[in-house]
Amino acid sequence: MRKFNVTGLCIPGKHYMADTSEKICQIMAMVEQGDYFTINRGRQYGKTTTLSLLEKGLPKEYTIIKVSFEGVSDSMFDTEADFCKGLLNVCSEYFTERDLPGSEVWVDGSVTTFDLLSAFLSRTCKDKKIVLMIDEVDKTSNNFIFLKFLGMLRDKYLKRNDGAGATFLSVILAGVYDIKNLKLKMIQSGTHQLQDGEKRINSPWNIAIDFKIDMSLNEKEIASMLTEYENDHKTGMDIEAISKEIRAYTNGYPYLVSRICQYIENDLDKNWTLQGVQNAVKEMLFEQSTLFDDIFKNIESNPDLKDLLRELTVGNRAYSYNIDNQAIQLAAIYGIVEKRDRLVAIHNRIFEVRITNYFATEKDMLKNRIIPSSLINLVAGKEKFDMPLFLEKFANHYYEIYHNKDIDFLERECRLLFITYLRPYINGTGFYHLESETRDGERTDVIIDYNSEQFVVELKLWYGYVAHEDAFEQIAGYLDSKNKDTGYLLTFDFRKEQNVGKPQVKWVEHKGKKIFDIIVGF
Repeated sequence: MRKFNVTGLCIPGKHYMADTSEKICQIMAMVEQGDYFTINRGRQYGKTTTLSLLEKGLPKEYTIIKVSFEGVSDSMFDTEADFCKGLLNVCSEYFTERDLPGSEVWVDGSVTTFDLLSAFLSRTCKDKKIVLMIDEVDKTSNNFIFLKFLGMLRDKYLKRNDGAGATFLSVILAGVYDIKNLKLKMIQSGTHQLQDGEKRINSPWNIAIDFKIDMSLNEKEIASMLTEYENDHKTGMDIEAISKEIRAYTNGYPYLVSRICQYIENDLDKNWTLQGVQNAVKEMLFEQSTLFDDIFKNIESNPDLKDLLRELTVGNRAYSYNIDNQAIQLAAIYGIVEKRDRLVAIHNRIFEVRITNYFATEKDMLKNRIIPSSLINLVAGKEKFDMPLFLEKFANHYYEIYHNKDIDFLERECRLLFITYLRPYINGTGFYHLESETRDGERTDVIIDYNSEQFVVELKLWYGYVAHEDAFEQIAGYLDSKNKDTGYLLTFDFRKEQNVGKPQVKWVEHKGKKIFDIIVGF
């Protein structure tokens, strides 16, 4: 019986898999054109599975050699001789392990330099369509040896295109880092220091074409996986609705898509409903995994990356997508952020909440204040969440604690203050996410799901009456786009002359929408 898989290679017939045949066909066309390129995406983004599907999909006229640098001995990268010997060994093993003819061709102990390797490839690849795929290229222990190898391939590629000599028809490299970013990886690991005038990007791989194929799973591809499952189990699920919901939380990140399905299948009594998807997301917000461990390790090891992600989640600053910014570049390489309407955005809702929770936990503003369980029970019942009451309690509580605090601090931290206070009320039953932007490009801060209810809460600073009226317009437009009638506007007012403890509360009707308007004075 097939199952959902989140570890290692996905195998057709053994695992439920999204139908990515359209993507594979696009990549095959690149190979057939003789392109050299790199598939670089974040951890657990389906790179290895994609190479495997490509390996099986290419016509028999192609000779495929697919190897991985993961698990290869570090000594392979010590010297040119070690690399040449190691590369020919792994190529030979590829044929031997699959019981394919041709392994003996790649056994040649005389190849001890890149010049000799170049001559060997000219002889071996002549009149043949040989495709080299190298997975986990950024696992190399000595990037300089590997970069020198790529420089040799570049020279042979250029000569081949000029009608002189032979080489691999196509070379495909896969890893988290693009080849042009390997120096950035060395900088991050401390194995390379930039010299005066040295560029951050210095690539011998400038022959490679850009790999622009979207590797995330769209709704159609997610639906294809659910259809496979439904054909086996006959659950009666609404495949279209479930696919859309999974896509909404994951933005198609392959690991997250499969993990939600795995939770529903194995831990949530096969609850293939929208509520089942939300329950799976709730579980993922607290689980430990290699993917999340890797994200937080990278955050901890890079202060600039940490500052960027803090501003994108609990801060107030937006960033233009400038790939020359090293923090943005790293966040994109790790798959944490993406470009969205020329701005930097957290890749998906699950990452957004996990990272926000990280900052809320790191700087827990409630650690010396315990919210009584009786108050939590009053606001957050078994079925209903009293949002107006919660907002009033929040306003009173934080005036009591923070009314003597520095105003600049409060302006910076108001979103984090709100999230920190919210978490104990919804923990275990509900969850929140930060809506990155509305249809007009404006940010609507917090969307709270509690059982079957969803609350839209807009957080604003007081910038005058005109701006406050504009906020009503913004939230009404967002509510309309989501077919909702009720929203909540929480405004932090730091004017000293209005610095009073009692919040200003009223219901406002705006364009047919009910908006709970609460202004917190500090």
